[in-house]
Amino acid sequence: MANLTDLGVAAIRDGVREGTFSAREVADAFISAVTKAKGLNAFIVETPDHAIAAAEEADRERKHGNLRPLSGVPLGIKDLFATKGIQTTAASGILEGFEPAYESTVSGKLFAAGAGMLGKLNMDQFAMGSSNETSAFGNVLSPWRRNDGGNAALTPGGSSGGSAAAVAARVAPGVTGTDTGGSIRQPAAFVGITGVKPTYGRCSRYGMVAFASSLDQAGPMARDVRDCAIMLEAMSGFDPKDSTSLDLPVPKWEANLSSDIRGRRIGIPKEYRIDGVPAEIDAVWEQGIAWMRDAGAEIVEVSLPHTRYALPTYYIIAPAEASSNLARYDGVRYGQRRAPENGSLDAMYEATRAAGFGPEVKRRIMIGTYVLSAGFYDAYFNQAQKVRALIARDFERVWAECDLLLTPTTPSAAFGLGEKMDDPLAMYLNDVFAVPASLAGLPAMSVPAGLDAQGLPLGLQLIGKALDEQGLLNAGLAFEERAGFKARPEAWW
Repeated sequence: MANLTDLGVAAIRDGVREGTFSAREVADAFISAVTKAKGLNAFIVETPDHAIAAAEEADRERKHGNLRPLSGVPLGIKDLFATKGIQTTAASGILEGFEPAYESTVSGKLFAAGAGMLGKLNMDQFAMGSSNETSAFGNVLSPWRRNDGGNAALTPGGSSGGSAAAVAARVAPGVTGTDTGGSIRQPAAFVGITGVKPTYGRCSRYGMVAFASSLDQAGPMARDVRDCAIMLEAMSGFDPKDSTSLDLPVPKWEANLSSDIRGRRIGIPKEYRIDGVPAEIDAVWEQGIAWMRDAGAEIVEVSLPHTRYALPTYYIIAPAEASSNLARYDGVRYGQRRAPENGSLDAMYEATRAAGFGPEVKRRIMIGTYVLSAGFYDAYFNQAQKVRALIARDFERVWAECDLLLTPTTPSAAFGLGEKMDDPLAMYLNDVFAVPASLAGLPAMSVPAGLDAQGLPLGLQLIGKALDEQGLLNAGLAFEERAGFKARPEAWW
């Protein structure tokens, strides 16, 4: 029998169901793997007891023939999701020690489906970052290394860096991530796994620490497309506690998964061919186009003319919403408090926020407060909202010409830790290909496409029509079958 930690969500679910191994054996194997991989710093909190309790329940369920969809599958939960009685910090010092009295809808749905929890995964603070270097609990290390003979530490991407590293390092078969402007897709591409951002509203945001409320969306990250489909089914569904939740039935994405995409039209947006992108990105994109053509799809060139404005639009809207959402962290209601002796209430607010928020969070709060201020609201925020509408309209128009879009996920392979932290603009450019779909609320996914010359993973992105997760997943499966990506990092941790 293969090492249990080499198995993904579907293989574990089926193996437990068939009695090939017990759920407790699976939980023990992954708990051991989490312990051995501490050097990656992927987890902020480990919860072996939760994983064991769920596994023992799954083994009892098997005896009685009433297994649930994820019985026996241990998962990692990004630390942006509130977990009842278990520390939830959004990787920020201001929330250190906070134990919610409630469960997020997404994690609650996964646990109700039978999944156990291995722990809370590290991330960029309040999901603000693209390299997992803004966490108050230390940066996550990518399990990958360049093949140049050196041992430079690489980023796993962000903000879902701990999630990505855990799956790539085989210490979790599947994890939750969140995507505001690419924070599922970019890290998935950097570590050679699959990540899906569903249509905005598919997954409830209740109990998910807010960054930018009109953009934040939960999604799965796993070894392959089928595993993501299984997890997404369990995570999705209407939630009356979230006013943006879509009141729609959850499709049977796994049961209807098919790699037959003959006759589908795949659009190649010419605006995504930008200067300065390494030749390897263009080469893997061309290879992906060839694979889609081989699968029977028709390839068409399309135009999304307002794409060039997506990044500046995002970095006005997202910080503006963040500055509003983060106003609640004042040291009064929950989390850390810094109270100077004989100080005023304002002094307590200032001391708490100065100590609790990291530099990137402060930067985005300041940007957001500026663009929302009386003198600049119309000049910046209102204009950005108008451009966002134009970007969404571009996508609506292009669906008359194609069914899906295929683009690079990131403008490069994973970069070294510390290489871009001193240049926020260079860091923000990591999201250049991911942000447009987020602004339009569309489903998108990253699928591993190959390795660059340094032996690091490269991913390609598929973008679908609103609510067409099935078409997106089917195209992803067709791509996956042709790419045949089997590379994995050599264990060094």
